[in-house]
Amino acid sequence: MLTRPQVADLVDHTILRPDATTSDVARHVEEAARLGVYAVCISPNFLPASVPEPVKVATVCGFPSGAHSPEAKAAEAAHAASHGADEIDMVVNLGWARSGWYEDIQAEISTVRNAAPNALLKVIIESALLSDEQIVAVCEAAERARADYVKTSTGFHPAGGASIDAVALMAKTVGGRLGVKASGGIRDTATATAMIAAGATRLGTSGTASVLAGFPEA
Repeated sequence: MLTRPQVADLVDHTILRPDATTSDVARHVEEAARLGVYAVCISPNFLPASVPEPVKVATVCGFPSGAHSPEAKAAEAAHAASHGADEIDMVVNLGWARSGWYEDIQAEISTVRNAAPNALLKVIIESALLSDEQIVAVCEAAERARADYVKTSTGFHPAGGASIDAVALMAKTVGGRLGVKASGGIRDTATATAMIAAGATRLGTSGTASVLAGFPEA
């Protein structure tokens, strides 16, 4: 069985509530450091953030709708990278994904990639909204555009969050060449374990303490 430190090292400890205050984020960062997570994921308006090493700083762009122009997403990404973000989670244009405009999605991701070339780039696809064929095609577009990860969900879309089937399909599609981040609805040890077994190499959750509670220390 995975240990608590091993799982913590897969976690993006996330606070993306639009009503979060500076104090909320400060407490979240303190909790991230205490729990030993890999990264803390915060809204871009909180950058630059004082985060203790070795915890990474992640943020979002085109969030949560994805219905921003590629240029706007690129500007967000460039601003985030210049203000201390190590990682950027971008939302693709979901209408394009549903319409099968995969070349446009690839171009959009490339625009963001080029705007923040040194940041690790995760591509949020809202897998619960898409068919299996669409999931595969968007993941393939992300790989062609030189993204580092594909990610299931924002956690805000009414279609739902991560599912075991979607994570497994995404992992099969990228074949270890990209990471797979499961996010949306991961609130306990059992769900986290299932996502990792399905192929998730990163977990996004605001309920990190509850997720880690069921794993042994060693």
